[in-house]
Amino acid sequence: MILVSPDCFSTSYSSMLFSRNPMLSSHLCFTIKRTIQSRRLCIASSLITSPDSFEVGRLIGSYGFMNITSYSAGGMDFEYSGGQLKIQDVGEGSVKIRLYEGRIAQGALRGTPVVLKVYPGQRAGGIEADKMAANELNAHALLQSSSQGKCQNLLMLVGGFETKTGEQWLAFRDGGKYSAADYAKVTSEKNSKSIAIKESSWNRFDQEQTIKRRRYFVIKLLQGAITGLAYMHDHDRLHQSLGPSSVVLNTIAEREAPYLVPRLRDLAFSVDIRISNLEDGLWSFSEGLWRRAIAAGASTPMEKQAFGIADDIYEAGLLLAYLAFVPFCEAGIVDTLSLQRLLENTFRLDLEAMREYCLADDRLEEAVKFLDLGDRAGWQLLQAMLNPDFRKRPIAEAVLNHRFMTGTAV
Repeated sequence: MILVSPDCFSTSYSSMLFSRNPMLSSHLCFTIKRTIQSRRLCIASSLITSPDSFEVGRLIGSYGFMNITSYSAGGMDFEYSGGQLKIQDVGEGSVKIRLYEGRIAQGALRGTPVVLKVYPGQRAGGIEADKMAANELNAHALLQSSSQGKCQNLLMLVGGFETKTGEQWLAFRDGGKYSAADYAKVTSEKNSKSIAIKESSWNRFDQEQTIKRRRYFVIKLLQGAITGLAYMHDHDRLHQSLGPSSVVLNTIAEREAPYLVPRLRDLAFSVDIRISNLEDGLWSFSEGLWRRAIAAGASTPMEKQAFGIADDIYEAGLLLAYLAFVPFCEAGIVDTLSLQRLLENTFRLDLEAMREYCLADDRLEEAVKFLDLGDRAGWQLLQAMLNPDFRKRPIAEAVLNHRFMTGTAV
């Protein structure tokens, strides 16, 4: 079991280190420089690893992060009962992440497939890369040490190490090579291909069965993602970067939906919302979140905690909207940004007005039908999760218990 010791805080360290000292048989210690103080976090011996502990395979891919560069209250912002929705300026961040296939090379888990996530050293990524790696490792360590047991809908961290060049490598059990974004992309391309070539076998019965399988797959995907989010919230952690690319899938075959296990990843920007932490003002990666909380009227630690949870639910609502539209449309009809602009800017989060708009576009027909199931249960849930007043948004458990999510509507 992974443990985080409360007495491992320090103000005298400025860089993150994964200890390779064999004398440290009970802890893996690393530190991270913060604006206010540096924190040393200690992880149990199960995470003491070295480069020799893993065999590295092929490069899976790489990706970067977007930095928010302004929180201007002008321009296209608009008021609502809970504060303001911000139209933010974003730019490409300096931290580039690489992913590799691999497997554990030593010990009882030898041969177990892993995915290795590589953060650049300070020379390439600056102190931000070290902070992100440390935050992700600490988040997984806290979540995996719960007395309630591990959550199958969160990717599991199995170790980490630092190379001589200063790169931080985190090793996760291989939960799948695909993401929800991959699934949506592949499925929408299939839709386009089927319509373009007018397959002779694409009769009405086949189409109905395909749509039924798709609806079930999407619901199962959402159930897993929200279950992982509920687990995080129950343990006082926000995700804060929830989206189609942050949900890992073990399969994208809709016929294999009964065996689908979605898992949340990318906890580099996760936020500790324990009341004591909010009172102390240790706000790594969350300054913008708390500025928005104050603007929405959340000033006390408990109000900020509620705002943070509601902010994650809003992101989950955008994920629901994405999965309700993209897999049911042809490729290129709608994407993440266009859908979010439609919801926030065009219709100002009025889902009834958006539904009327979508009804007039035949290309969105199947998406509308999906959300219409159970007397418009999907639209009702989406409206609740995207409620402009953060106080009126449901918690993750309530989302899971909604009739659209339980599958009764499908």
